[in-house]
Amino acid sequence: MKLPPLTPILSRPLRPLITPISPLLLLLVILGCALALSGCGGRRNLSVAEANQTRTLLVGNLAEPNDLDPHIADSHQTFQIIMALFEGLAQYDPVTCEPRPAVATRWEVSDDGLTWTFYLRPDARWSNGDPLTAHDFVFAYRRMLSPGLAAEYASMLYALKNGEAFNTGKITTPGHIGARADDDHTLVLALEHPVPYLPAMVCHSAWYPVHPPTLNRFGPPDQRGTPWTRPGNLVGNGYFTLAEWTPHQRIRCVKSATYWDRENVLLNEVVFFPIENEDAEERAFRTGQLHVTDTLPLSKIAVYKNDPRGVYQPSPMLATYFYRFNVHTPPLDDARVRRALTLAIDRERLVRLVARGGQLPATGLTPPGLPGFAPAAARPATDIAQAQQLLAAAGFPGGAGFPRLEILYNTNQGHRRIAEAISEMWRRDLGIDIGLYNQESKVWTETMRRRDYQIARSGWVGDYLDPSAFLDIMASDNGNNQTGWANAEYDRLLTLARSEPDPAKRLACYQRCEAILAAEAPLAPIYFYVRNRLLRPEVKGWTENLLGLHPLKGVSIAP
Repeated sequence: MKLPPLTPILSRPLRPLITPISPLLLLLVILGCALALSGCGGRRNLSVAEANQTRTLLVGNLAEPNDLDPHIADSHQTFQIIMALFEGLAQYDPVTCEPRPAVATRWEVSDDGLTWTFYLRPDARWSNGDPLTAHDFVFAYRRMLSPGLAAEYASMLYALKNGEAFNTGKITTPGHIGARADDDHTLVLALEHPVPYLPAMVCHSAWYPVHPPTLNRFGPPDQRGTPWTRPGNLVGNGYFTLAEWTPHQRIRCVKSATYWDRENVLLNEVVFFPIENEDAEERAFRTGQLHVTDTLPLSKIAVYKNDPRGVYQPSPMLATYFYRFNVHTPPLDDARVRRALTLAIDRERLVRLVARGGQLPATGLTPPGLPGFAPAAARPATDIAQAQQLLAAAGFPGGAGFPRLEILYNTNQGHRRIAEAISEMWRRDLGIDIGLYNQESKVWTETMRRRDYQIARSGWVGDYLDPSAFLDIMASDNGNNQTGWANAEYDRLLTLARSEPDPAKRLACYQRCEAILAAEAPLAPIYFYVRNRLLRPEVKGWTENLLGLHPLKGVSIAP
């Protein structure tokens, strides 16, 4: 369902005041609010110098979260906040991204790889003081897989026995899902097939517990968007609790008094700022309003490379920037057209002259850096002649008769520049006219869910260190596919890979999946990410990693 447009307050009819206020007095009131607070009635933003004294970390987080519900988190930036408020059975190591014990102190797997037993720490607590038990995880997994929730990441739990069957409505008894509590501190997971990387998967928010009484208090557990995630309502089990959420301004979290390992939480507060304009985020950093940014304007990279403080922090990232095609929109329903558009993108030129952040031209969906997997180059970086031949074979020689399509991107200057460059490549080399339009991130997310677009900018960050973290999103039943594309052989290979015990044969299945994506082109890979961010030197314990995720336990401020 399309979201209703937001109505600015000043666009509504104003009722006349009984007593007129002079323009000068009104101006003084407005200026006073603006200077004293970030908004009338709001909390003043701390400077870095003030935040240092109170051990408060100020983080630029790029986008407003769609929600703080761990089961419907929609972006890397939203997950970064949720990871501060909730904790799963395991947690990512901040350096290697390998799973480390969290709510579970240890785990065991059966000889056949089909049964995992997680032993929960008895001192784990919810933020309201309630004990955290294995029953809460069972409740969470049943909720995550409920068809009514329509969670985009539900397929991550298809590893559980009957998980897919329950999510797709083939069975309706939640007790048949392969998750049970043998007692308050013993969680047993029965799988459909061996998943040797399961401890890495359970680090993701799709596997996080939720507090059953809180969800039930605000409506059916499988109802999206209930106010259980608002300040004063949210009960989590993470390092921090939610103190404030002022939309499009800040999300403020304070150290939890009930977290089992609170002695090693070295920050008192963390404030996330959803600053979608990268120039504004850099300016906030430069003027002492942020400790860390999510990104960095391309025009500023050269400047900060020479900063003697060493605040520029580039690092490789397990992430791919790509364009999705809505394959139900003519002429994008023709694979020849999609391949033509894909082959006409000059990725080398894009990363060198437009992106300019050290990115690597993408040759497939799966980026380099995964242990044991080096995907073969599935397509050339660019091939204009072949692209023109494919477009002509599809009935559009020289672009003649090609309908006007549009590229959708979430509001960001970098996305706009890339879209402009690609649109110009298609105009120059294929003779077709492609327009551009942008949406604020929250609206863009909903548009993508509804598949109400033609061509759309997208990106994907791996959730764990395995090719399936990327290739699974293009399965026909995956909520993150968002293209309408389905291929029976591709789905078969994914299923085969999940149950294949031989690592070499399993990775070969994924190589074939990449080849199918290249032939069918439901998406156009553009580049593999490099994270370019700014980090103040007084922030200690913040380490870059392939997943670009930063557990805040162990992060500190040393003024």
